[in-house]
Amino acid sequence: MTKGRILSTKPATLEERIAEALQGRALDVAATEAIRGYGPEILGYLRSTCRSPEDAGDVFSQFAEDLWRALPSFRGATTLRAFAYKIAWHAAARFYADAYRRRRKTMRTSMASKLAASVHVESKVELERDSAQLMKIRAELGPEEQTLLVLRLDRGLPWEEIAEVLAEEGKPADQAALRKRFERLKSKIARMAREQGLLDK
Repeated sequence: MTKGRILSTKPATLEERIAEALQGRALDVAATEAIRGYGPEILGYLRSTCRSPEDAGDVFSQFAEDLWRALPSFRGATTLRAFAYKIAWHAAARFYADAYRRRRKTMRTSMASKLAASVHVESKVELERDSAQLMKIRAELGPEEQTLLVLRLDRGLPWEEIAEVLAEEGKPADQAALRKRFERLKSKIARMAREQGLLDK
């Protein structure tokens, strides 16, 4: 009796669906999957790290545009999730570096911006998860500290992906250095929490 090959009925993951769309040169499908699939958590990250909800919304719209344009260059060296966070990180950095930018100057009529707006409305980010005091502590951290905290603690990204997100000019950040920075960051937050009476001294 010849054994037939058993076909897997396991549904494709988000990463697999995006990869398949990119292989078939279906950019619109890949971008839509990426923005809808990773958009809510990217928006949550931006709301945690940007200076205001309004800024987070503007950066998220720019992130959607940037991701749409960058997808053809994605080669799978890391996960699409890490690739998306890296784009969001750079979009936020550009947003705050441009002192002469026009507020809300985004391509609101493009497909990417429409998807961004849809995710923005539908997303149920856990804004009430932390107490007001802890949110205040986070607000006092620098952009890179906030990003490191969100990616590792909130999102659980592995160190190699965090290194890709925080890479400068194509050179990944040193993972060992990131781990040490994260440990120092946790100590810093604990110290700030004690000073505000949130932890026993």
